Amino acid sequence: MSSHLSPIPQQPQSTMSSDLSEFQENKYRLPTNVKPLHYDLAFWTDLKSLEFGGLANIDLDILKETSAIVLNCADTLSVTEASIHCAALKTNQVQAAQIVIQENLGRVTLNFLASLRAGSKAQIKLKYNAKLSGSMTGYYKSAWKNGDHTEYYALTQFQPIDARAAFPCWDEPLLKATWTITMISRSETVNISNMAVESEALHDPDSTVDTALTDFLSTLPRDIQWKITKFQESPPMSSYLVAFANGPLAYLEKSIVMPLSGRTVPLRVYATPDIIEQGEFCLEVTAKVLPLYEQIFDIEYPLPKLDIMAAHDFDIGAMENWGLITGRTRVILLDPKRADVLSRKMVARTVSHEVAHMWFGNITTMEWWDYLYLNEGFASMVGEVIMIDRLFPEWEVKSSFVNTHFYHALSVDAKRSSHPIEVECPDANFINQIFDGLSYSKAAAVLRMLSEYVGEEQFLKGVSVYLKSHLYGSSVTRDLWAGISAETGQDIPRLMNDWVSKIGFPLITVSETSNGIHVRQDRFLNDGTPETEENKTIWNVPLRILTVENDGQVLVDTKTFKLNAETVGFYRVRYTPERLSKIATEAVKPNSVFSLSDRIGLMYDVAALTDAGLAKLSTLLTLTNIWRNEQNCEYHPFSSPFFVKIYPPCVDIVWSSVFNNMGIILTAFWEHPQIVDSLRAFIRTLYAPLVARLGYEFPDGEAVDIVQLRKVAVTGAALGRDESVAQELRRRFADYLKTGNDTGIPSNLRLAIYIAAVRYGGREEFDALIKIIENPAKSASKSAAITAIGKLEDLDLAEELFLYILTGARDQDVVDFCQSLAVNPLFFRRVAQFFKDNYDVFVKRFGTNSMLKFLVTVCFGNLSTKEDLVADKDTSRYTMALAQVLETIRSRIVYIERSSQDLSQWLTEWEQGSKL
Repeated sequence: MSSHLSPIPQQPQSTMSSDLSEFQENKYRLPTNVKPLHYDLAFWTDLKSLEFGGLANIDLDILKETSAIVLNCADTLSVTEASIHCAALKTNQVQAAQIVIQENLGRVTLNFLASLRAGSKAQIKLKYNAKLSGSMTGYYKSAWKNGDHTEYYALTQFQPIDARAAFPCWDEPLLKATWTITMISRSETVNISNMAVESEALHDPDSTVDTALTDFLSTLPRDIQWKITKFQESPPMSSYLVAFANGPLAYLEKSIVMPLSGRTVPLRVYATPDIIEQGEFCLEVTAKVLPLYEQIFDIEYPLPKLDIMAAHDFDIGAMENWGLITGRTRVILLDPKRADVLSRKMVARTVSHEVAHMWFGNITTMEWWDYLYLNEGFASMVGEVIMIDRLFPEWEVKSSFVNTHFYHALSVDAKRSSHPIEVECPDANFINQIFDGLSYSKAAAVLRMLSEYVGEEQFLKGVSVYLKSHLYGSSVTRDLWAGISAETGQDIPRLMNDWVSKIGFPLITVSETSNGIHVRQDRFLNDGTPETEENKTIWNVPLRILTVENDGQVLVDTKTFKLNAETVGFYRVRYTPERLSKIATEAVKPNSVFSLSDRIGLMYDVAALTDAGLAKLSTLLTLTNIWRNEQNCEYHPFSSPFFVKIYPPCVDIVWSSVFNNMGIILTAFWEHPQIVDSLRAFIRTLYAPLVARLGYEFPDGEAVDIVQLRKVAVTGAALGRDESVAQELRRRFADYLKTGNDTGIPSNLRLAIYIAAVRYGGREEFDALIKIIENPAKSASKSAAITAIGKLEDLDLAEELFLYILTGARDQDVVDFCQSLAVNPLFFRRVAQFFKDNYDVFVKRFGTNSMLKFLVTVCFGNLSTKEDLVADKDTSRYTMALAQVLETIRSRIVYIERSSQDLSQWLTEWEQGSKL
């Protein structure tokens, strides 16, 4: 009980009860004897004492006769009173309840003396209180610097199962209800929630006005001026989408007119006052994308407003709470004067992704977490590809998708430890583990494949049919297929079921004869050929064959062709070496028919085949060498009266994929110094000429393609340890240290400059980056500094950094710090040992959020020897992540043993050839 509240009579509590026997059939799902209809929730929040409490009145349908009601409630809540009102009770209409806590299951059982009859209505009332923790789950506190003072605000993060940490509820997505929320807070603070404010007034403790909150308000201290904010009733929604926040928040606002309803909808971006001006771009994107979704889905946006809140402490990237999107500052805010293209893309993708959920996930919600991909895969594909392509066509997001979601999904799904997109979630501990590259990226990739197969317009119309059929309800996979089938007339389940219900994806092997081409599919695994039992799925594969005619002849060996045109099919293709050479040669011709996505996909296919031992690693390097001079076209980079011969549009994305592949090889062979030195020399010859041509300056009005190409060129040359580039980057940071003026650090080169500073510098550079990290007003600079600081090569400073992670870093940043160190070969094993040594600290620190599984992935993901396979900790909360990491280590061991001689020989021959 909070120290400043008047005493509340305690109800008897216990940890076991004979009335629980009927609920033991499924200990992970709530019983179905009652159904919630409406929640009337009142919360008080005190940001000085860092406490909160509440009163929950919940209307129920009694579906089966019962004398016990079970609902979700975290053990961090202290439930002090519970009662039920039911007109059908034979005795007194109000009964007190015996409160039974079911520890480790997140439940509370309310036992009653009299039975509740089936078909009757009831209302339960619960009072509770709790501390505001820094857990980043439930209702929690976030810290910010107001001048020299640390202050707090509070906000919610409920997905997947943490609404129960803020109030007792039926915390399952299927059990939708309507919600009325009232917030009671200190008068100087701001309250926001899913719905618009209905009324707001200061509380007069001497008022005799009779309200439902009179008794509850009487327990609050009288020496504080409280404010009561009541919000409008919501449509039916799942508990994990409920959201509210309280604190010293400021906002930017604009209004838009929606195309279907003609309603004027206000949009706001909230943040603390010191950073709120960085919300303009987010507001601009929201104003553009919200009406587009209403048009595409042909369903009105049902809420009276849409708010987006940037938080200093946030577990995941962002969260689609209905009407109140929340997320990290770096994915919502940016400095409009200094933001690089990557930051703009991140904010735009985040906003579009989360706004997509307002329909796909919030209006229509997955029935259970098995179907998480219905929410996340769709939002990733439509929100980050289709919508962003319409808003920012110059970003070439379809090709970027191949370089991000598509590539990541194939990498994860090539493991035996992968799982189907639609994956059974038997218990609460497992749910957090499926928020991964399969539920998001693979789901997005296969939905995009379907969209391209049936046509984007038909696909979106089918989605509209699906949504309209399940408005304010819940759904499963077959419901989505039914909607798209109805619109397209195709048997979508036959096409798609294996893609979502089976693990893995196919490798299409192409062979050629005089009569044509022959294709065979097998399951692709990153460690080679699957066993018979692993190779039984036959996927329906859209081949999408692109051919290049040669004077009308039809013989295959005189024509160039490529399977998986535009790289939209979720599979890999293996060609004969001769055919691969022909495709590669065609791809670098001026005005080649092979698109940017084709080239990226081809490169990643070859890289994956080398990983699996189905092609030599030298094949990838040869392909890279062929494409190094991909510059044979005229391109107009920005407004100028002259055409300047630079590079074809968006070739920067190809160079980014080259960068990714070179980085992977360097990481794998980090214990082979001769290979590393030779490979760095090769990388320098790829990127240094680009830097020499493009320079370091970013003139206003320059095309996005050239901006990104210059950025990747400098970053790539730095990866190769080019001395002249390193000197220039160090000089720019030295000027910043001397003057305090960072105008010489372009936002697009910020990360590269920070890395060079800490890699070649010492104490002064290290301290400067820590200072940047601790300045929350510049989230992009902070993010770059965290990514860079682990690249240091001073072992003593590294130990200081490990200590800082334990004692000084924000919880949300710990994974990023460890990731920064974990990609530095000097600390591959040190960061793994750091996790082991502080395992108990991390388990306690991240006991309720998703950080633990990500820590396992980043801390162990780059190891590559048999000794690295040892694991002696309780792994129940991250079994999937650990299995994937261990498989990655095993595969890398085989990869290194198989490829080292081939790689060394190719580099030797290349070095000899380059000297001729």
